Amino acid sequence: MQLEQLREIVCAANLELVRQGLVTLTWGNVSGIDRGRGLMVIKPSGVAYDRLTPAALVITDLDGNVVEGDYAPSSDTATHVRLYQAFPNIGGVVHTHSTYATSFAQAGREIPCLGTTHADHFQGSVPVARLPTAAEVRERYEHNIGGLIVERFRDLDPDALPAVLAAGHGPFTWGPDPRQAVENAVALEAVAQMAAATFALCPDAAPLPAYILDKHYGRKHGPGAYYGQRNIQ
Repeated sequence: MQLEQLREIVCAANLELVRQGLVTLTWGNVSGIDRGRGLMVIKPSGVAYDRLTPAALVITDLDGNVVEGDYAPSSDTATHVRLYQAFPNIGGVVHTHSTYATSFAQAGREIPCLGTTHADHFQGSVPVARLPTAAEVRERYEHNIGGLIVERFRDLDPDALPAVLAAGHGPFTWGPDPRQAVENAVALEAVAQMAAATFALCPDAAPLPAYILDKHYGRKHGPGAYYGQRNIQ
């Protein structure tokens, strides 16, 4: 894939956040990676979405250094880079401050799998990465936020759980490409809203039994998946 094509994909993914109602003002960003070249394309910091074009996006290396672009990259660039370094299968990262997922992050509360809608998309509870320490905020804050996410996923599969809540901050999602990373952000906000409504109706709601969770996740993901259409030209 040419970098210009990746710019177009990442720009479209950023604008999709707006269309899906996942961002307010400039509170969000999408990136995509070209692993062969060791380069990342990301939204510029603080640039309004109605001014966003493929040419406005910033290209950095995997140390976060700007390689090409007229703007400064997103303030979350170091977090994106850290995730790409740690999770080799991902090709896109999304950060938003969408209302319900951010509410769970601010509460420091994971989003449990309460029903099959959640299980269709995430194989278990969406985890929370801990708050950073004062030292972690003082030095290399955004890099350390990425490190806290990686730390939280030490015993988790980032491909089966492509989302996390950074405590006190907000959600990050990822996927094999920027478009699917955005799709995961959409799904995350939907299941967060459902979970909030469920807890309002029934504060003691129990997680879905594992055998149902695994069945629903397996219908859509993995070698035994049978949801949707196959071999349609």
